[in-house]
Amino acid sequence: MKKSIIKGTGMFVPPNVITNHDLEKMLDTSDEWIKKRTGIEQRYWINQEGETGASDLGFEASKIALKNAGWTAQDLDFIIFATLSPDIMFPGSGCLLQAKLGLDSTPALDIRQQCTGFLYGLATADAYIKSGLAGKILLVGGEVHSSGLDKSTRGRDITVIFGDGAAAVCIEGIETDKNAGVLSSALHADGNIADALMTELPASRLPFRFPADVPLSDPRYFPVMDGPAIFKKAVRMLPRVINESLEKAQITLDKIDLIIPHQANMRINQALGQFLKLDDNKIFHNIQKYGNTTAASIPLALHEAIEQERIGKSGDVVLLTGLGAGLTWGSVIYKFL
Repeated sequence: MKKSIIKGTGMFVPPNVITNHDLEKMLDTSDEWIKKRTGIEQRYWINQEGETGASDLGFEASKIALKNAGWTAQDLDFIIFATLSPDIMFPGSGCLLQAKLGLDSTPALDIRQQCTGFLYGLATADAYIKSGLAGKILLVGGEVHSSGLDKSTRGRDITVIFGDGAAAVCIEGIETDKNAGVLSSALHADGNIADALMTELPASRLPFRFPADVPLSDPRYFPVMDGPAIFKKAVRMLPRVINESLEKAQITLDKIDLIIPHQANMRINQALGQFLKLDDNKIFHNIQKYGNTTAASIPLALHEAIEQERIGKSGDVVLLTGLGAGLTWGSVIYKFL
């Protein structure tokens, strides 16, 4: 039976390191305030000059992942691109990435599931492989947040959180009888509380996407978040979806070598660990270096965990989980071949 096996990973962040002290010069905030509430110490933002989109960052990450997999772009059967910050309104960043890779007919799919985009993408890739629709898939999460943040004191609660970056994973269908690859996935959504984390404008539901009577400085053009509501939802739903994925995979939590949660807030991830009664070394954190990179967050952390040899040996089991805008949440369990 074909199993969905990770053959290579890669990541890329732009060159500009933005520390909390840098933000102190822009906003009424402090390094102490940011670290206490989020655990973030720095993040990476694109250059303000020129043009850099999510597909540009994804392209750099993809080149590394392809090299680590021993593939060329021509080997790809399918491209899945997860982002909430596409380069342009349309077409999707997946098509833009496909062209940058020198391809002209490989199918490309964009996923707009925000913080859980990589989880939805990995479940989709697994389904494509197991159905025989694709053999080699490039799954990318890429974001450029910095160009869409309110860099005034009004927007400080959001602006201090987000960073730019991309990560890519090469996934291949491998015939094996071993219990390996994607062991289970559990995905959920609740659009009834979509306004807890959203950017409202521009909006196609309006007669004019850019309302003439609304200045571009209006807060509806920038991300808004009900932090307490998101926190409560995360600490309630993540343990449930983790248990759901464990039941589907027919394994117990003690068999998981590492949990990689979406890097939204260090406090959420610490609360998750306490709820699950896990040792601190069982949960991977890198939000302190990159901030919240949304769809890039989980694959970026996965790449670093493999590079640090926290996981990656045959038989290692990793659990990926996250919750974000939509609201959407999910969990995927993967076992290395």
